[in-house]
Amino acid sequence: MSGEHVLVCVAWPYANGPLHLGHVAGCYLPPDIQARFERARGNRVLMVSGSDEHGTPITVAAETQGVSPQDIVDKYHAINTKALLDLGCSWEPNIDPRGIEYGGSLFNRTSDKEHYQIVSENFQSLMEAGLFERKVMQQYYEIRDDGGRFLPDRYVEGECPTCGYDGARGDQCDECGVTYEAHELKNPRSKMNPGAEIVIRDTEHLFYRLDLFQEALEEHANQQQSVWKSNVRAMTKQWLDMGLRPRAVTRDLDWGIPLPLEGEEWDGKCIYVWFEAVQGYYSCAKLWSQRFANQNDWEKWWKISDDGTKPRHLYFLGKDNIPFHTVIWPALIMGLNHAAKGLDSESKPTLPGPGELNLEDNVPAMEYLMLAGGQFSKSRKHAVWLPSFLDRFDPDTLRYYLSINMPENHDTDFNWPDFVEKINSELIAAYGNFVHRVLTLGARLPEDRKLPTFENLDFCRDEMAKLEKIHSEVTSSLERHRFKEALRSIMTAAQLGNQMLQSVTPWKFLNDLDGVGADESLSKLSFGWRLSRYLAILTQPFLPFSAQRLWDALGESGEVSQVEWNSAIDWDIEFKWSNAEAKPLFQRLDLDEILEQEKSLAADEPSKDEDPSHSVKGGKKKKKEVKEMPEGTTHLDFETFMEVELRVGRIVSVSDHENADKLYVVSIDDGTEEGRTICAGLKEYYTAEEMTGKSVVFVANLKPRKLRGIMSEGMMLAADDGKGGVKLVTIDGDIATGSQVR
Repeated sequence: MSGEHVLVCVAWPYANGPLHLGHVAGCYLPPDIQARFERARGNRVLMVSGSDEHGTPITVAAETQGVSPQDIVDKYHAINTKALLDLGCSWEPNIDPRGIEYGGSLFNRTSDKEHYQIVSENFQSLMEAGLFERKVMQQYYEIRDDGGRFLPDRYVEGECPTCGYDGARGDQCDECGVTYEAHELKNPRSKMNPGAEIVIRDTEHLFYRLDLFQEALEEHANQQQSVWKSNVRAMTKQWLDMGLRPRAVTRDLDWGIPLPLEGEEWDGKCIYVWFEAVQGYYSCAKLWSQRFANQNDWEKWWKISDDGTKPRHLYFLGKDNIPFHTVIWPALIMGLNHAAKGLDSESKPTLPGPGELNLEDNVPAMEYLMLAGGQFSKSRKHAVWLPSFLDRFDPDTLRYYLSINMPENHDTDFNWPDFVEKINSELIAAYGNFVHRVLTLGARLPEDRKLPTFENLDFCRDEMAKLEKIHSEVTSSLERHRFKEALRSIMTAAQLGNQMLQSVTPWKFLNDLDGVGADESLSKLSFGWRLSRYLAILTQPFLPFSAQRLWDALGESGEVSQVEWNSAIDWDIEFKWSNAEAKPLFQRLDLDEILEQEKSLAADEPSKDEDPSHSVKGGKKKKKEVKEMPEGTTHLDFETFMEVELRVGRIVSVSDHENADKLYVVSIDDGTEEGRTICAGLKEYYTAEEMTGKSVVFVANLKPRKLRGIMSEGMMLAADDGKGGVKLVTIDGDIATGSQVR
């Protein structure tokens, strides 16, 4: 649909270090591909994001390095902005070259004072509508000579109460994944001042009433079932099934947006980063309008029109951020709409209507790109850093590799041998080789009989039909955010070109232009120019630099990024030609050379506290070595599957979870004297009486995890038809509890 208003919202990176390739694959390359595609379709695209510059990751980095938080964010905002531009992400120009009415982009920062103002205004609107409540919570407090301070979770370390790992955070253990209450951490200490005494004290905060939006969010989630990816559906369902509870919107921290409230009780507190950072999508649109367009233009991308026409909202992020964009941010948007109508907490929130702020249309969240089998981690320095990578390689080689290896539905792995193989054997051997053959063979023709003179499309009808089909497939894939699938289809077009040239061998006729068979052979070489033009247009969202180089080499003028998408299959477009010397689009990579550079860089690895922006190194956590994984994408093998221990249990009793409206606490006879407890979100599908006595299958070796204060020691298996039907997997007949399921 041409002319549609499309808001592309990109996850905000923390400005506490340089971006790594995991960030790029999960959050920053996919939206750029989508935005470029939407613009080529003639849509009006506004792309918004920026640096997330508040919160404890920033203050921890600042205290560690002995500088101010502002120094940290200024440094890494500049580094990351440059890296994204060097990668080809279209954050500049701010105004679409087609005109202001077509949108543009803004990569802002949450330390922007105008962002402060917008968030503060929204805070006050929600408070006046009665959507906040005051509650007392317990938090660690560091006693110091100057009186002390409350310690956020990242400032506290200790021994995990479950696995004993020494280095667990204040509320979560990164080693075993368990969460817990602050007072349960063993031997707690201040991370920044280990010798200081710490105690637990009461502190009062404001909480957003997420619980008021449970029903509306469930309605919205049901409407999105056919649109959202499986990981988005599953994680959203998990949050909603547990029952939403009020969430703190203030915290004890100096670095952040000050509370717009009077009173000593609010001294030393700021707006919680989760509450203000997601509002960046909204503030960015407003600020873009103020700075580059007309004051109220942002409404075209944010508000539902009077006739019900909605702007299309797409949110790109990693899977760990899904609930913030399908539960929390929609609840805030509905709260702002609620407040704007003059309603309060006594009125039931509803989904947006005409004149109101729109919710997301899709959240095409990615899984993780792994490094040597381990998750990329900025804090643990286990990464390939984007600035360093771009110092050494063509950005389009990274864009190709991450697109063809994109973690759309499952985690994928980055490793150097696979990177080199895909660039040399796919990108260069198929695409680069084809266009170079067309250009170099065409250049060998005499001046009076250049390539355009041999064009005869009657010889190329089969190729034209195949390319039109591929074009349709690529378009469909990109509309559904299937980037890997789209790029593979484009590569089949390049392979088609190679096969076409190989079958007619035009090089044999360069010295006999009128020989038998020369007319068909050279007409297909001539068609190679149109196929190359087709590839320049279709690869532009993925590979903008090489697409422009090819566009220029073909004799075309202007920017390929501004060429209309369907122009790729306009076979009547004027045939142009450039007499400039043809140069390869890409340079072959040498794996041995790269690995040698890696060894050199590894020897110069910075310490934990140093700037890693120009190192390319996989790091370590404590002294635990990163597990070696097979090259390329790894799949679940039989041995890994056999590690999952499935056993039979009998449900002894079922009771309500006192802290989660949608959870049961299920006691299971698992063949041991103690039995086990499992928390299950099955209230919607079973009564307690219906479940009691059933023989079920459960995962016995799943790591225990606290769910709303109760330790859950496994997971029962159930079938879900995707249409609201859920049934427990039960045993046919009698068998002893604890029996293994094979």
